[in-house]
Amino acid sequence: MYLPDYVRVCVDALEEAGFQAWAVGGCVRDAILGLTPNDYDLCTDARPDQTEEVFAGYGLILNGKKHGTVGVIVDKNVVEITTFRTEGDYRDNRHPEWVEFVPDIKQDLARRDYTVNAMAWSPKRGFADPFGGREDLSNHVLRAVGDPEKRFREDSLRILRGARFAVKYRLEPEAATEKAMTALAPLMDNLARERVWDELCKLILLADASDLLRFAPVVTQVIPELRPLMGFDQKNKHHIYDIYTHTARVVQGVPRELTLRWAALLHDIGKPASFTLGDDGQGHFYGHAAVSAEMADGVLRRLKAPTALRERVVLLIEKHMVWLEVSKSAIRRWISRLGPEAMDQLMTLQSADTGGKGTEDPAENPYFSGIRAIMDQIEAENACLTLKDLAVNGHDLMALGLKGREIGNALNRLLSLVLEDAVPNEKAALLAALQEDTI
Repeated sequence: MYLPDYVRVCVDALEEAGFQAWAVGGCVRDAILGLTPNDYDLCTDARPDQTEEVFAGYGLILNGKKHGTVGVIVDKNVVEITTFRTEGDYRDNRHPEWVEFVPDIKQDLARRDYTVNAMAWSPKRGFADPFGGREDLSNHVLRAVGDPEKRFREDSLRILRGARFAVKYRLEPEAATEKAMTALAPLMDNLARERVWDELCKLILLADASDLLRFAPVVTQVIPELRPLMGFDQKNKHHIYDIYTHTARVVQGVPRELTLRWAALLHDIGKPASFTLGDDGQGHFYGHAAVSAEMADGVLRRLKAPTALRERVVLLIEKHMVWLEVSKSAIRRWISRLGPEAMDQLMTLQSADTGGKGTEDPAENPYFSGIRAIMDQIEAENACLTLKDLAVNGHDLMALGLKGREIGNALNRLLSLVLEDAVPNEKAALLAALQEDTI
């Protein structure tokens, strides 16, 4: 296994001081798969005080020292070095009652979550894999170390992490592990929302429709607003899937970008509450976009999502059922109102929503191609879309004698005229429009 120089410095320093040094966990897993690890964690039989002494000449991060972890800063990289340890019962599905340092790497690996993460490698001692993680990787199996129920009761976030590992590395949970993931999913209700948010973001960026369906019991546990969507028959000729399956297909249909993935995941959560059955036997969901937007806002606030992302997701969901007029003036107004990025995201979401019905191909719909063509034309023209793009500004209007609110009102009206192609975005023409009292 290749170790970068800054990691090898730490390994060599520990070994020269008479201690064992092992690369452990995700970096070993990724190396076996031929991937470049994002970071490298080491474990050792050195106690935290001894680790601190070995690296006395380096910058150290000691906030995890009481649990056995010392961060060592080498060439601006942080290497976390943790003493071999075993742990007592977990009082809150997250924190162990006690931590005991042990001399054996195998005892340390026994406390880890999944076999594929319970491997270690030492340049001096070779490969340690007491639970068959390498074989499970080869066979594409996700297996908890030891008793899966015990592993998940220790830290219930391991359930959500397991779903992510399965999706990322194309692993299939073995029977006992999958059964425990489903049965103990309610334990995730005790988790800090920030931890859930972080894992969910990683998961939905990776997931395809089949992944969201396979791990629906896990996903709907941490986002219970999705649960009513499962199996909900839309009773509508335009939809061949239940709402949750449709949602999963829409998620797959948008790029792997966080804002769009969240918008796709939550875009129809208001449908069950909006359902009505028409006299013709067709299901309708009048006003569901507004209901979904309000619910999505609540979900993202609860998960403590960044404000800018939350607001954009809510905007996209609120507008996803608005079908625009395919004309240059209309599209200019929408781009002016939403901004170019949000407009592009809205079209992407609408297209994926259409494709997710199972009855239409958005590529064959002239609505999408028409709007995209107009958007490309507007971008190529570097068109005036906002007040700052106008060929006049507040100073120009003040020179004409306008004051206070008159200036803002006049600028907004001029922008509307330009967007409607009624007046060209030229200073003389705009000022003439003012002087002719057309504002």
